Amino acid sequence: ALVFGGHAPGNVNNSEEYNGSSWTEGDNLNTARTRLAGAGTQNAGLGFGGLISDDSALTEAYNGTSWSEVGDLNTARRGLAGAGAQNAAIAYGGRTPSLQNATELYNGMSWINSTNMINARYGIACAGTVNATLAAAGSGSAVSSVTELFDGSAWSTGGALSTGRYQGAGAGSQNAALAAGGYVNAKIANSEEYNGTTWSATGDIIARWGVSGMGSQTSGLIAGGAVPGDSNLTEEYSATYVKTVCLNS
Repeated sequence: ALVFGGHAPGNVNNSEEYNGSSWTEGDNLNTARTRLAGAGTQNAGLGFGGLISDDSALTEAYNGTSWSEVGDLNTARRGLAGAGAQNAAIAYGGRTPSLQNATELYNGMSWINSTNMINARYGIACAGTVNATLAAAGSGSAVSSVTELFDGSAWSTGGALSTGRYQGAGAGSQNAALAAGGYVNAKIANSEEYNGTTWSATGDIIARWGVSGMGSQTSGLIAGGAVPGDSNLTEEYSATYVKTVCLNS
């Protein structure tokens, strides 16, 4: 796994790589920022958008050793969501500071505008690929439990979460997703699994928001967040339980 950027406090450019038991320092982002989105893998990652002193359109690609700047987003924004691969990524939602429903697709060189989301929101839990994306929860005019599904060209409405939230983590695929943590009046520990139609409650995490999610529904990883202070907690999910595995990254 790979995590990068964020707030600790103040914008950071740190990257860390996870080997299944511990985190080690990777190469720093070129530009420190918070509330950015990501896609890809540890050796072929993509980071985009976020907040520097203002909303950012910057996109950086990671090759397992170093970060390099690539094509900017068309819409600078923070609190956006991302999914997919380094050369086939999707960016959606966020705020500028107005709420955004813009969707953009990345082809390895540049971002192309696509069909807008149905509901403008930020702090979305995300999962899937560029042609099978899941966008769950987030905050619009109010904290949301809405799920939307993208098929590569258009968005449709999926099953609603049992517990609405924003700034929660997402992992997995469009038809086998995991959503965990987040905020709704207070930090929450609730986790839910999606089967392509409905969400159902599963094992809780340590309550926090602003968390990063990686992996699959049955082998997920949740890292960082606020509790309310900045956290370095890492938790692994294996379908029936969550365990804390690293407290000192």
